[in-house]
Parts: sequence; C-alpha cells; structure tokens
Amino acid sequence: MISITAGGSVLPSPDELKMADEIIWSANTGRAASGLMVGDVVAQKQTLSLRWGVLTKAQLDLIRGKLVTGFYPVTVTADGESVSITVYRGTLSYDVLGTFGGVTYYNNAAVNLIQQ
Repeated sequence: MISITAGGSVLPSPDELKMADEIIWSANTGRAASGLMVGDVVAQKQTLSLRWGVLTKAQLDLIRGKLVTGFYPVTVTADGESVSITVYRGTLSYDVLGTFGGVTYYNNAAVNLIQQ
C-alpha cells in the first residue's frame, strides 16, 4: 500500500506511483565542437508520478485541497520505506464519470510532484 501525506492529511492511496531520479545539469551543458558532452551535474531531484483509479468527489476535493500551488512538504511511504521531500505539483488531471446515487465519481486522476 502506498501512503501520501500532504498538508497534514493522508491522501487517498494512489493505484500507481512512479518515481524518477532527475539529473539537473549546469546551464553551460552541451556538446563541444569535438562532439563530447560537457557540463556539470548540479543536483539530483525526484519526480513522483501519482495515478488514482475511481475517486469520489470528497476524495478528489481532498487531493485538490492538499496538493496546492507553491512549495510544500510531502511524505511518501511505500513498501515500508518513507521519503519526505519538498515539492511543487504539475497539472492535476482527471476524468468525470458522472453522478450516481447522489455521489459524483472521477477516474484516472493523475499528477506529478516535482522536488524543489
């Protein structure tokens, strides 16, 4: 089970978590006249890609309310290991399934959390 905590709240457990280690290169990185790559690695950052299946409106509202604009800490726990990083989020997208029995449902909600 995957646990995501943001803004002091545990979010609905995502169905999928992909983690990517991004390498940040110096501004002068590129190919020299010889064709060799030149530049310096200045940092390594993580990108967390989250995807949920079917969510209720209340669950999606919680995600939208905690994964806000700006920079904020999140803690991700998966397979007994926890990672706490400061992130900003990319675009939160989702499909509207419709309202059934007075409850609105969504599907395929997805967002990237990018380390500051």
